[in-house]
Amino acid sequence: MSEQEMTPVQRKQAPGDKPTGIKLVAPARPNERAGEIRFVEMPREKTPRLDVLVLNPPSPDGDLFLRDIARVGRRTRDGIIWPQTALAQIAAVVKEAGYSVEVIDAIGLMMDWKSFEKYMWEKKPRYMIIHATAPTLTNDMRTTFIGKAVGTITMAIGTHVTPMTRETLESYPTLDIVVRGEPELTIVDVIRTIDRVVEEERAADTVPVGNPDLTPPWRKLPFPDASYLTTRGRFLGVHPKIIAKALRETLGVGYRDEHGEVRINPDRPFIEDLDTLPIPLHDQLPWQRYKVPIVGGPYTFVLTSRGCPAGCRYCIKHVTYQSSVRHRSPHHVLQEMVMLKEMGMHHIHFEADLFTVKKEFVYDLCHTIIKEGLKLRWSCNSRVDFVDEDELRLMRKAGCFMIAWGLESGSEEVLKRARKGTTVKRIEETIAASHRAGIMNWGYFIIGLPGETVETIQQTIALSKRLPLDIALFHIATPYPGTPFYYEAVANGWIRMNQWEDYDMYSHTVLNYPHLSSADLEYWAKRAAREWSLRPRPIMTFLKGAANPETWGQLWQIGVNHLKWIGGSLRNEGLRRLSGSSM
Repeated sequence: MSEQEMTPVQRKQAPGDKPTGIKLVAPARPNERAGEIRFVEMPREKTPRLDVLVLNPPSPDGDLFLRDIARVGRRTRDGIIWPQTALAQIAAVVKEAGYSVEVIDAIGLMMDWKSFEKYMWEKKPRYMIIHATAPTLTNDMRTTFIGKAVGTITMAIGTHVTPMTRETLESYPTLDIVVRGEPELTIVDVIRTIDRVVEEERAADTVPVGNPDLTPPWRKLPFPDASYLTTRGRFLGVHPKIIAKALRETLGVGYRDEHGEVRINPDRPFIEDLDTLPIPLHDQLPWQRYKVPIVGGPYTFVLTSRGCPAGCRYCIKHVTYQSSVRHRSPHHVLQEMVMLKEMGMHHIHFEADLFTVKKEFVYDLCHTIIKEGLKLRWSCNSRVDFVDEDELRLMRKAGCFMIAWGLESGSEEVLKRARKGTTVKRIEETIAASHRAGIMNWGYFIIGLPGETVETIQQTIALSKRLPLDIALFHIATPYPGTPFYYEAVANGWIRMNQWEDYDMYSHTVLNYPHLSSADLEYWAKRAAREWSLRPRPIMTFLKGAANPETWGQLWQIGVNHLKWIGGSLRNEGLRRLSGSSM
């Protein structure tokens, strides 16, 4: 007996079936034409759906992961949660376009997967934009699977999916769209275009149910909520063929065409005037949870510019905002700072590919802050060759308390090969000038750039100990897709990986040089951190931070995690000595 011939009593209830008594769409019988189904009754949604969800996905294992659409993602040992200002910026643009929108920072909220799934079934967003990173890729794509269950059109943004658009769409069929590069205007364009095409189909009072393509014959059916129906009457969202039809001419996206083949459209030009972007919806973020021990209270990011003219071969800027620099005006930045101050924020970090790229902007902003008497402590990033001592003193007067410096290496040869554009001497001069100005210094170093040897690593460690640094981080070099470093590593066979989750610069590396193995690089990164941190100055910085009651618990956990991590270098060193090997 076929399923169609069974009585309701004989047929077992399948998971997801509607309760008895609710009429459903009857499946087409084998002798009926494709699309010729019998509509009985459509269960309607009881509450209005959220238009757009902008999401920082939950953690894969409960640990903290850092994500930012202009940066690479990674696991963190330092207990820092990155403010999702970029997602709040997207939400502000979407809201200005007239759509209901919510931002969920699942990392900041410590939202687990069970809570996220419950949220999705309650809100049923029509569109979802997720920030996906290489170290959490499969985890992040789990959101799209849940999204499809509630009828959501799924989009991904970020520094991994932009250069790996085709590979991502081919690997994860529940992801509908990749938004490449600068996302704000493209996202609004996608939503408006798909909604317009849906309205056109609604006007025709038709919907492609069971048809292999968008050609007749169609059954004329009600088209509620821009949806199409399945044979069980379940709400599943917009038909993939309609998405494909809508996006044929949309700039800056990757998607699947009507035949399921991945298509990548030309990129969208960058936003010329960043002042045209509305102020991010900071109030939708869990900003009270964004804390850094050395800061001592809640902080957030404020965008000042996009783009960097430097040519560092390893930098992700080659994927994101590239070499052209676009600034917000000092007045526009100040408006956001005043709003944050009124919210209760006292610390901000100026987010930019290079904050000090334009001296005129820095001077204008600092003078404006001083003139307005705005009392906010702030930090920024910089290069040692894009700032001078007078500028540093002015920045300090305007409230700058810390600068994050990309120092990378203590080897002239490694710096030159990486096209860093600076020298060890300039590094020493600028960090000393910043220290004299009363600004704390946070130094970033990279172990394992091309040309690295045991000798050059030791030069980097020696430099880090000579400099007046308050914090130093030693990352393992990572050839991210889309960077010149990546293409060099691929050409030379230096990459060893099984999955994208291996791209985590904190725990391990995908690099494997003939003369320096992955294990060697991991050992030296830990050893560098140990040699730098177990000295009086770093220990004093740590203890000062521990004096703050708001963050002492967080700082204690950071210390424990750091000691566990660098402890690996001690164990490895002991094993090497026992085996008679030497570095």
